[in-house]
Amino acid sequence: MIMMRPQDILLPVAAGLCCKPGGFHIDPVRPVERAVITHGHSDHARAGHGAVLATQETLDMMRLRYGENFAGSMQAINYGEEIRLGEVCVKFHPAGHVLGSAQIAVTCKDTCIVASGDYKDAPDPTCTPFELVPCDVFITEATFGLPVFRHGDASDEVKKLLASVALFPERAHLVGAYSLGKAQRVIALLRAAGYDAPIYLHGAMEKITEYYQSRGIDLGELRPVKGVKKAALAGTITLAPPSATSDLWTRRFPDPVTAFASGWMRVRARARQRGIELPLVISDHADWDGLTATIGATGAGEIWVTHGQEDALVHWCQSKGLKAQPLDLVGYGDEEESETPAIDEAEA
Repeated sequence: MIMMRPQDILLPVAAGLCCKPGGFHIDPVRPVERAVITHGHSDHARAGHGAVLATQETLDMMRLRYGENFAGSMQAINYGEEIRLGEVCVKFHPAGHVLGSAQIAVTCKDTCIVASGDYKDAPDPTCTPFELVPCDVFITEATFGLPVFRHGDASDEVKKLLASVALFPERAHLVGAYSLGKAQRVIALLRAAGYDAPIYLHGAMEKITEYYQSRGIDLGELRPVKGVKKAALAGTITLAPPSATSDLWTRRFPDPVTAFASGWMRVRARARQRGIELPLVISDHADWDGLTATIGATGAGEIWVTHGQEDALVHWCQSKGLKAQPLDLVGYGDEEESETPAIDEAEA
């Protein structure tokens, strides 16, 4: 069987990663005829495509965010299921990033390329764990692709939050967290740490969190913060989109402690710039050690690096004798900061 060159199978173009022999794009940044989507974050899953192939959870998330008619047609695919598109076979594998997130294995003749999307190898009770997929070419994200980023144990960060709640019972704790994935993971970590009090939610968190619960993710008692009297919020924890924690909206809370759950909180200057009193290093992306360990374990001889700190990871790969290149794709960013929900006037 003739080996295909990787660039004959997947090629970076203006719209994103294009698979010409399969007739589709992976996570395109502009409307295309056929899109294959790794997960529901807004920098990867956009509305307006002719047809979308994704996991059921990702399709549902797009429907929640963009409405029923977010694409011309939709097709759900399960983990481990293989579909033939044109000249290639496409198979979805868990990425461990958020609920429904997937790596996409594209095989043409004897060549297998895995597009990882966003992924993490750390444990997360709210989504299917990352699955290592052997391949010839591995396309890795590099959001935290610098050696300084070592995230540590997320449960230790939650202990810091609970210690602060115990220390300041007269204050409310506001935790900035992205509404898809991070918020639900923080709640699950709090429950695992033994925190069984009600957790309050900003209005922008409610629909997605309810969806997680509908998929069997136990998050305990959750309450909307809207309408709760200021004094009643002393000693409580509320989750909100990051943008809301620096908004007038915070005035409804008694002397709030502002926290932010993100891998970027490893950089203390970034926490200070945002006025974060309690930085929590909790990331839904692989850290430096996770990235390098995964790259090595795939057995891939060629690595394509995208979404973030590309150069450092490319250099590391080359130092290990691997062929590596940056993809220089545009349109993928820090989803935790790009989310700016509309806040209802009654919420302001």
